[in-house]
Amino acid sequence: MFTELFFELRRIGVPVSLNEYLTLMEVMERGIPDYNVDNFYYLSRATLVKDERHLDRFDRVFSHVFKGLEAPEGDVIQDIPEDWLKKLTEKYLTEEEKAKIEALGGWEELMETLKKRLQEQEKRHQGGSKWIGTAGTSPFGAYGYNPEGIRIGQEESRHRRAVKVWDKREFKNLDDSIELGTRNIKLALRRLRQFAREGAPTELDLPGTIKATANNGGYLDLKMYAQRKNTVKVLLFFDIGGSMDDHVKVCEELFSATRTEFKNLEYFYFHNCPYESVWKDNRRRHNERLDLWEVLNTYPPDYKVIFVGDASMSPYEITYAGGSVEHWNEEAGAVWLQRILATYKHAIWLNPQPARTWGHTPSIELLSQLMEDRMYPLTLDGLDKGMHELSH
Repeated sequence: MFTELFFELRRIGVPVSLNEYLTLMEVMERGIPDYNVDNFYYLSRATLVKDERHLDRFDRVFSHVFKGLEAPEGDVIQDIPEDWLKKLTEKYLTEEEKAKIEALGGWEELMETLKKRLQEQEKRHQGGSKWIGTAGTSPFGAYGYNPEGIRIGQEESRHRRAVKVWDKREFKNLDDSIELGTRNIKLALRRLRQFAREGAPTELDLPGTIKATANNGGYLDLKMYAQRKNTVKVLLFFDIGGSMDDHVKVCEELFSATRTEFKNLEYFYFHNCPYESVWKDNRRRHNERLDLWEVLNTYPPDYKVIFVGDASMSPYEITYAGGSVEHWNEEAGAVWLQRILATYKHAIWLNPQPARTWGHTPSIELLSQLMEDRMYPLTLDGLDKGMHELSH
């Protein structure tokens, strides 16, 4: 059987050497795989496959040669992890079943019903469509489904339907050291440049020196000028956490590129929609927030503003006081966004969601209108158009 694996791999084009096969046999004799099929699979793959392009071929040959083999029963099988058992209670529904579940009918109705449930409920519930619990179709709880509800006690989003989240969530800072893939982004960002000479004259002005020396009868007359710098000033606002977890890589690449291209750059984080405060460090976002009024009064109107976010949220987060999923905001997100736009005339929104899907998300349409259609996809073409908008 083992020799069949060797010859089949050779036949299908996987360059397995006899030395690698003998190494595998030696490891097998020592009992390292512990009579476990999964252990043997990973061991043989690591020993016989040298190029990741051949992994799929190896899987096909392994499945063919050892077809029907199963893991032995008994002490070898480990205890099922507790978090696996918890996941068994999650509610999975077909699209037809989801369509039959109705929302309560608005923000006020949702909040008022939650208040009543908290007063009436006396014990834990699983399943069902009314009480705060798990794995049901109630608007309140975890690991279930409802087209418009409040998520309570669930680690992360599943259907992205919650209009409010009753949990303390931890976000990670973006890594500005990411370099791979940033070159093209840097080229697009270079459209937004305004050069000027600033500081002490430290660089040699060669044409000026030649002209001055000639006019001085051949006596050397050195001319110097100040260093040429990009004077554009940028405020960068990153949406972080939740559905933005899907776009961390491209946001890190953008973050790294902007820190290289713009020396006058200040960045802040927000979640879903800007409210009364932003923050600089996600690890301290609950304790070290910056009042948005302070930001508006600190940085003058000649700054360019770039928002980065998928704009995918409940419309209540934009239009209602108290609409934020994480805290009670005294004023709607739209009010704060309009204040930012009133202060900074040059502002754009970069959206990592594909532009073809924007029309299916009401919150994206709302924010695009508030931005006066200055929302661009987070692609090279979108970046190019966005920088062109900011440069005018």
